[in-house]
Amino acid sequence: MTLTFDEKLRNYARLAVRVGLGVKPGQRVLVQAPVETAQLARLVVREAYAAGASFVDVRWDDDDVQLARFELAPDGTFEQISRWRVDAEIETAEAGGAVIAIRATNPNLLGGVDPERVATHQRTVAAYRRPYTAQVMTNRLNWNLISAPVSGWAQLMFPDASAEQAVTQQWDAIFAATRADQPDAVERWEAHLADLKRRRDLLTGKQYAALHFQGGETDLTVGLADDHVWGGGAADTPGGITFTANIPTEEVWTAPHRERVDGTVVSTKPLSYNGTLIDGIRIEFKAGRITGASAKQGEGALLKMIETDEGSHRLGEVALVPHSSPISRSGLFFFNTLYDENAASHIAIGSAYRFNVKGGVDMSLEDFNARGGNDSLTHVDWMIGSDRIDVDGITKDGQREAVMRAGEFVI
Repeated sequence: MTLTFDEKLRNYARLAVRVGLGVKPGQRVLVQAPVETAQLARLVVREAYAAGASFVDVRWDDDDVQLARFELAPDGTFEQISRWRVDAEIETAEAGGAVIAIRATNPNLLGGVDPERVATHQRTVAAYRRPYTAQVMTNRLNWNLISAPVSGWAQLMFPDASAEQAVTQQWDAIFAATRADQPDAVERWEAHLADLKRRRDLLTGKQYAALHFQGGETDLTVGLADDHVWGGGAADTPGGITFTANIPTEEVWTAPHRERVDGTVVSTKPLSYNGTLIDGIRIEFKAGRITGASAKQGEGALLKMIETDEGSHRLGEVALVPHSSPISRSGLFFFNTLYDENAASHIAIGSAYRFNVKGGVDMSLEDFNARGGNDSLTHVDWMIGSDRIDVDGITKDGQREAVMRAGEFVI
């Protein structure tokens, strides 16, 4: 059965609210959306009310407004932020509400501006936003990220198409990657989430001391946090609300040990970070800390990201994604982290999720770090080595077990 565009879009909004956000009757909901994605945002609002939300509000974003500031505002003004934008997130979370964001922007929007301006603004926002980020990193609220076409991103993906055709083709790709083009989309997601749960439970039971990644120019050993727990797919809030933070999602992930990462990792896909494309990333680690970093494009932005704070010199996440994931097979999504992190195995610089360590949600920061966790103002995902990477699990007695071969699970 072939669905119309409107049917696929309604499917997508329904998946975002019912499977992704898991809205419960009486919850308030905050929707964050670029103005270019208004059609989808309005459907999400209606789906949230249909699911029983008591109040749904929208915070709009605009690439052109953001670009104008970084191009034209005077020096020394980038520590000024609109606190109300973050306050809306904090207020919603503290009221027991849910937050959904449509992440869509021109991946190289700020590629031509001074990276120091961007880094200063990012640090200021991250510091003020920390109370909300702490709730996200501990699954204390139900939240969700989705995406939608915007012209700048669509034309990077489909450079030979007209602006209108590029957006149409990007919608087709998003619908396929999220299974929204299927009439039984919810049922397909339920089966997919069950498979991710099986995989994460198996890996948690293994309790590997480390993972070894090898492929292309990457040769990296990632020690895993003590008593680590693998995540993937759906999660539960302390109040028992089940949600899926990302749609799409193809990964299982856990916390590295902040002091036990050694070797070299070379990225295979570009990273869009704060509106700047970074490509050809090469990073070296010793005893958990970054000792060398370079990029063929956007190196200044990469170095500013690493210099955010002490925690941004270390890893906070390691994730496994099969090469056969729908996103990897499409070969299309190279400029949006929501998709890239579900296209290939990856690591993240910066803060670790507290729930990736047993009991971590209730630990002090000192105890969390002692288990190998990491704390930072930032958390940035990017790809590991070749798409068809080999991964070995290293047991506590030093034995090796094959986890992935050529980018596919073998356990």
